[in-house]
Amino acid sequence: MQRIRLNINGVDRFIVTDPKAMLSDVLRNQLLLTGCKVCCDTGQCGTCTVIVDDKPIKSCLTPVSKIGPLAKITTIEGLGSGDDLHPLQVAWMAHGSAQCGVCTPGFLMSAKVLLDKNPSPTRDEVRTWFHRNRNLCRCTGYKPLTDAVMDAAAVLRGEKKKEDLLVQPAENGSILGSTYHRPSARAKVTGTWDFGADVALHMPPDTLRLALVQAKVSHANIKGIDTSEAEKMPGVVKIVTWHDIKGKNAITGLITFPTNKGDGWDRPILCKDKIFQFGDAIAIVCADTEAHARAAADKVKVDLEVLPAYMSGFAALAPDAMEIHPGVPNAYYEQGVVKGEDTKPLMEKAAYTVELETYCSRQPHLHLEPDCGEAFLDDQGVLTILSKSIGLHLHHAMICPGLGIEPEKLRIIQNGTGGTFGYKFSPTMEAILGAACLATGRPVSLIYDQYQNITYTGKRSPANITAKWGADKDGKLIALEYDWWLDHGPYSEFGDLVTLRQAQFMGAGYDIHNIRAKGFTVATNHAWGSAFRGYGSPQAFLNGEIAMDMLAEKMGIDPLELRMRNIYRPGATTPTGQVPEVFCLEGLLDMIKPYWEEAKVRCKKLSTDKIKRGVGLSLGIYGCGLDGPDSSNAAVELTPTGVTVMNAWQDHGQGSELSTLTIANEMLLPLKLKIEQIDLVMNDTNLPNSGPSGGSRSNVFVGNAIKVSCEMLLNAMRKPDGSYRTYKEMVAENIPLRYDGKWVAAACTDCTPDTAQGSPFPIYMYEVFMPEVEVDVETGKTTCVKFVTSVDVGTLINKATVDGQIYGGIAQGIGLALTEDFDDLEKHTSLRACGIPYPLDIPDDFDILYQETPRPLGPFGAAGCGEAPLTAVHPAILNAIYNAVGVRIFKIPALPEAVKAAMDAKNAKESVHA
Repeated sequence: MQRIRLNINGVDRFIVTDPKAMLSDVLRNQLLLTGCKVCCDTGQCGTCTVIVDDKPIKSCLTPVSKIGPLAKITTIEGLGSGDDLHPLQVAWMAHGSAQCGVCTPGFLMSAKVLLDKNPSPTRDEVRTWFHRNRNLCRCTGYKPLTDAVMDAAAVLRGEKKKEDLLVQPAENGSILGSTYHRPSARAKVTGTWDFGADVALHMPPDTLRLALVQAKVSHANIKGIDTSEAEKMPGVVKIVTWHDIKGKNAITGLITFPTNKGDGWDRPILCKDKIFQFGDAIAIVCADTEAHARAAADKVKVDLEVLPAYMSGFAALAPDAMEIHPGVPNAYYEQGVVKGEDTKPLMEKAAYTVELETYCSRQPHLHLEPDCGEAFLDDQGVLTILSKSIGLHLHHAMICPGLGIEPEKLRIIQNGTGGTFGYKFSPTMEAILGAACLATGRPVSLIYDQYQNITYTGKRSPANITAKWGADKDGKLIALEYDWWLDHGPYSEFGDLVTLRQAQFMGAGYDIHNIRAKGFTVATNHAWGSAFRGYGSPQAFLNGEIAMDMLAEKMGIDPLELRMRNIYRPGATTPTGQVPEVFCLEGLLDMIKPYWEEAKVRCKKLSTDKIKRGVGLSLGIYGCGLDGPDSSNAAVELTPTGVTVMNAWQDHGQGSELSTLTIANEMLLPLKLKIEQIDLVMNDTNLPNSGPSGGSRSNVFVGNAIKVSCEMLLNAMRKPDGSYRTYKEMVAENIPLRYDGKWVAAACTDCTPDTAQGSPFPIYMYEVFMPEVEVDVETGKTTCVKFVTSVDVGTLINKATVDGQIYGGIAQGIGLALTEDFDDLEKHTSLRACGIPYPLDIPDDFDILYQETPRPLGPFGAAGCGEAPLTAVHPAILNAIYNAVGVRIFKIPALPEAVKAAMDAKNAKESVHA
């Protein structure tokens, strides 16, 4: 230990620490400057960036011994605060650049150094700077960040005024459709927004820090667990195993009965008899420090009988494969599709048919903030869990029986959340935190490192689809046949639903009267399947949108023209037989057509012998809701100072607090309140059950529930003369101040397991994708260099928010197409190794074309928007690769070696026939 002087934000601070300690640890753990975020600990993400002597450095890699005594350290806390924000911070707020916000401090510190060095950077210089300094963002697609830097630079040069960057409410007080900033934006740009790892530092002194004993194999029987040596390790208070859990020790999967062949209780909280996947939790070490807990976890001995590991659907479906869950077949759920006439005679008469097999990969979410949480027993003995949950009430129901506690004795609250993109639709560590807290009677915290985060959280479920598409002589689709299996990992939760999604979105967007299909959910020993943005649709659209291009080529017509001939028009129905709520695809194709024609010419002109350029097309659709008669609740209450809005619209970066504010404010305009008079109380199971934040449902369902609540309040406040009662008048007349609203998609119905026919969603989102790519002929490396998309998500509640969702979702779609995978447990264990895109991997040349078709059932005509941009980016990119170099890729990601191998095979075939 040494006493060290560090000059931080202009003030000399003296600390006693190990000189080998990383600067990030000293800043966060000793000085509580938690604006410095640590997400990877390997210098890959840039969230820990601070400035040392005018240079951006990764504080997670820099020991304090390397910081000179005269060095000047600047953290986000020293950039700007209160009313004196730096132009970069204001610009970040104005452009919606702080979505989840976990990357924001690192980007701001990096950007400050750039602008200090170069006050007039070009957009390419900004992007290159962030790329070189390894600043990662998973939310925004990078374009809003570049926009913000350019605006901040203009302010610093005196060309713009800082105060003009932020949009103000309209004269009547409305912010609907504007780019008004998020209520959380100021806290995020100043580093004062607390995420889960920050909350852990503010827990009481007696908090126990947890570490997991995890499986290092993918399939095994447990013969014994020996904790004796670990129990003697320094700081250890207790080691929790399945023996300590009073309930079922399982998380219910909420499966479909009776069609699912399992019982839904297949996911253990702590493994008792068997390991089902790599990383499965076997025991929890509870100690005084995280270091002590992790050291003791290494000393727990687990005696295993290793079993064959089935790491894909192909393997698990093999005739000699053992049942992963004894007594339950590996193909445990079957979904059929029956629409219209028998397809076999129609296929025989079809003028054109194409057949193809596609495989969509196990995409990792790559949220930057590792999973984290806390738990404690409150003064009434209620177990209170703080986590990244985006389904608070759902998770409450899923873990209560497993922990063995009554529902009224469990409360779950959402922490500030650094992105989830759907993985937290599943409970991850909630039950583990609860088990440790109940077993010890003390507060606990658990923070995964990035390795654990990647290897032990859910992933997109891979799917293999074999299909045949048939069209008549005029190019009208007349029949579709397909079979599929979906690899959902070892746990059944939501497996039925994501399998159903293939039936709902295979062929979506096109008026296909006759469909026959059958698919299965398959248990494997790879990572468990969890929700991921676009949930179930990317697997289906990968096949369908390549098939449309193949059919167009066979017919000798333009791919856009073939789509135009087949899209939904009045009289059409979806693959489930539902009548679309609006018909907007013709408008979207018309909008993008001139860009398409220009791109085809441009790509031919710019192609060279070494770099070939191509353009591709696809359309994607997604429904808003959780299938059938979904519903949401919200409440409003009149207060002496304004109105409080209450809901559990969980935020994982998408902007639920801004949408809540915007919708409530718009409804309450007659009261002439200021924005500041609307208070938001959100995300706690003690609040109204708004349902999970997934399936792009919340803007529609929670938004409508907010509207209903506000309307009830206004009706109660309205006087006979049309004016409104004050708070004092309401109290004097004994009129209730609180109103609970509910909205139900009453006309929706479930889709049947045998036919998939039904009306699952009240509202859909529609989007057309048009990427341009460059393919290096020597290496096969493919780069997306330009993107145009036309979008219809109804009325825009907040334009900056929707922009960010489109940019960010398409960036993830580019990653899905070209680089991202979680397949190799030895290789895919870091952000970079999993293929996360950095700034220069995503195009800055990007156009969003909006068509706003009001949805009859949407709040102010709005749909959701989060899922749409990750439905069908990847087939458009694969179609662009074909346009560039003439090879079809049917399995993603289209890594350089796969593209090169396809080009080599094509060249070899052509040389044989020459």
